[in-house]
Amino acid sequence: MTGAAEKGPVIAVVGPSGVGKDSLMSALAVSCPQLRLMRRVITRAPEAGGEDYQAVSEAEFSALAESGVFALHWQAHGLHYGIPRDIEKLREGSSGVLVNLSRAVLLEAQDVFGDFIVLSVTARPEVLAERLSSRGREDAEEVQRRLARAVNPLQEGLVRVFEIDNSGALSAAVKAALEAIQPERA
Repeated sequence: MTGAAEKGPVIAVVGPSGVGKDSLMSALAVSCPQLRLMRRVITRAPEAGGEDYQAVSEAEFSALAESGVFALHWQAHGLHYGIPRDIEKLREGSSGVLVNLSRAVLLEAQDVFGDFIVLSVTARPEVLAERLSSRGREDAEEVQRRLARAVNPLQEGLVRVFEIDNSGALSAAVKAALEAIQPERA
């Protein structure tokens, strides 16, 4: 043994808009303080709300990407998203690092991070529709587009994937997620 700190896995939390990824991640971190949360860097205005993220301009994002700050970055929905290399520091001595990722980058993330778990968060279509409508960030047409994308399957070749139904009580989803990622604790 070299004395190096044990590294927890990177735990990708994925799913359609409105499924409750951020709520689940926050509740997991409260339930298990050894789980850590990774903030994404996003080219979204800081006043846009939603998750806790680092807002940057497109020029700032490009400069960060070019300088190698990101372990992983991608573009989706007209925005750029990045996961800083600092995620490796968060992994040290943790039970895992929760990060909201795009389904499109999961295979790349699995290659980059090695010890990698996917929590695929789902909810019944009527629950998603209600959540999307009630948050008021999308018009009716965009809600329908997001609902259509919600059924897209995950990429083939992912090693550890657990489906978590978040249609009901958040506590039930937290329990299911903890059983999946830390079966010895459950």
